[in-house]
Amino acid sequence: MAATLGFVVVAIGLQAPVVTILAFFPMWFISIAFQQMNKADPDCGASFTWATRAFSPRVGWMGGWGVIAADIIVMASLAQIAGQYVLDLFNANGIGNNATSPWVLTVGIAWIVAMTWICYIGIEISANFQKALLGIELTMLTVLSVRALVRVGNGSAPVGHLVPAASWFDPFKVKHFSGFVVGLADMLFIYWGWDTALNLNEETVDAETVPGKAGVIATFILLGTYTMVILAVESFAGIGASGIGLGNSAHTNDVLSILGPAIFGHSTLASVLDHLLLLMVLSSAAASTQTTILPTARTAPSMSVHKAIPQVLAKMHKRFLTPTVSTVTFGLVSIALYAVMNHLSAGHVIADFVSALGVMIALYYGLTGWSCVWYYRKTLTASVHNFFIQGVLPLIGAVILYFILGWSFWYYWNPTNSYTHLGIFHHQFGGTFILNVGALLLGVILMITMNAVRPAFFRGETLNRESPTLVTEDFVTKSEQAH
Repeated sequence: MAATLGFVVVAIGLQAPVVTILAFFPMWFISIAFQQMNKADPDCGASFTWATRAFSPRVGWMGGWGVIAADIIVMASLAQIAGQYVLDLFNANGIGNNATSPWVLTVGIAWIVAMTWICYIGIEISANFQKALLGIELTMLTVLSVRALVRVGNGSAPVGHLVPAASWFDPFKVKHFSGFVVGLADMLFIYWGWDTALNLNEETVDAETVPGKAGVIATFILLGTYTMVILAVESFAGIGASGIGLGNSAHTNDVLSILGPAIFGHSTLASVLDHLLLLMVLSSAAASTQTTILPTARTAPSMSVHKAIPQVLAKMHKRFLTPTVSTVTFGLVSIALYAVMNHLSAGHVIADFVSALGVMIALYYGLTGWSCVWYYRKTLTASVHNFFIQGVLPLIGAVILYFILGWSFWYYWNPTNSYTHLGIFHHQFGGTFILNVGALLLGVILMITMNAVRPAFFRGETLNRESPTLVTEDFVTKSEQAH
């Protein structure tokens, strides 16, 4: 929300709460698709494995690449937020608020290194760390929301605050359809991440059921949390273009660091709460960074074991029982992309990265929805449950997400709709469009290369609908022993 809420408000105005609710439905429907596919095949490759089984090796390969590309792209935004908030937490606001500061870049890189190390040394440590972080986040979000609404109710909110209205929940009040779709695409980033549980299925008790339930339940927790916070923050700050208004371009990249002192005030207790809010955003950045590294570091070994990418990426640590090479490689690639894009965008990497993420998320989430429908196509009429849970709902989710994907390419073709620009062959291209097209082209190039180097996978010899899960039994056994 720190990185995205400002952009959502700019796109759709007061209707942010209803778009939050509407964006939940494709997420929920796709989480059901993940749950159903996980029942059939609890493979840590998730979207990659399932799309390969349902359609073809090349479709599956691009599904796996969608996971990896989305995770690499988001790391720059998470690192930037972490870099700024670490400095703010230690009252170095002058530096933290300067997105171009080399100190922000340095702290952001150190953040990626630290989170990569935690993921490297074990899933149990990562899971326990997540529990502590989640407790901080949910507590502070509730305190923030209640305090904001109380101040709105008693009249002590600043000038520009708004009283919640029923019209905020009317999607037809959104002025422009393009803004509505852009808002939905940005909300995909806010909801994204619940699928990490499905990439950890082979390291989970009751692999066929627990991860799927976790993914579905998580979407409902996110819905309740985000609706509460966005309603409260929008009421307290308003959407004006000055002061603490959510439409103020001066802090579009980060609304929470501005709203904390405004909501809590300036007493000693308020200062403590404000710093706890900063800590909350940091803990969220830590949690998000972990849940970005973990699925990529599992997708890559699955692709490697199925001979779709180099074999070295399947290497496991004998003591920590984690994928070592894929984890470290992902961390290094993330650092390189963050440093380059931070330089090219003069520190303003968040805006276009958030927008680009919507396309990558829609790509592999939607593909999982299509895979579910096609995989179960012969049994959809066996019962009403199958028809809706394995057919209708995943299909609706996939259609919505692929509409957002297609619309985003059309919308961001216009460079004025991106926050950064780059001239190529005497033509200006927006940063969002370049990121999306570049990611997909790179994926196609890598797929063609791997087809030449490791053709067995692409001939359907290592993974198809009938083949058993090929992730090594040794990996599964060791993971079970760890529990």
